[in-house]
Amino acid sequence: MGNSLVKGQITLANEMLAKISTTVSEYLNEVTISNLNAEKQEPKEGYYRELLASLRRVNVFCDEGKSSCEIILNSNTFRKVAAEKTLFWIYHNCVEEFFNPRIENWYEDSRAAYTGRNAIKFAYSVPTSLKEMVSSIEGPFQLIREELEYYETDYQTKMIQTK
Repeated sequence: MGNSLVKGQITLANEMLAKISTTVSEYLNEVTISNLNAEKQEPKEGYYRELLASLRRVNVFCDEGKSSCEIILNSNTFRKVAAEKTLFWIYHNCVEEFFNPRIENWYEDSRAAYTGRNAIKFAYSVPTSLKEMVSSIEGPFQLIREELEYYETDYQTKMIQTK
């Protein structure tokens, strides 16, 4: 891939990760398990605890990815190899953790892409504030995933072939 394409991808990833990180951080800084319990008639405290833990994990990955993008974008010379490794890491950690979390508190409905609905479905009913926040970050994650789909398998194949 050319330098300008990779630089555009790393710039987009940086912008989207910053947006996601801000949204998730603000939500996590404001919400408590008690707030979530108060929003639902049938609260599931253990489930909410796991949901918030998963969101914290996603947020840490996004912060790390954003920091790596900023280092690459702010260096005097553009390092394409480092940028590609960072984009690979972002795809496999940030994007994959959002759409397929380690703790399966939510999952991606693959049919939703064809219907225009939100793809993230929760294992149990969740408070509106949480559903809206996850819905607001789904678009940026989807944009990153579409832009970086090359790094799902093709980049890894390229790296194996060049050894």
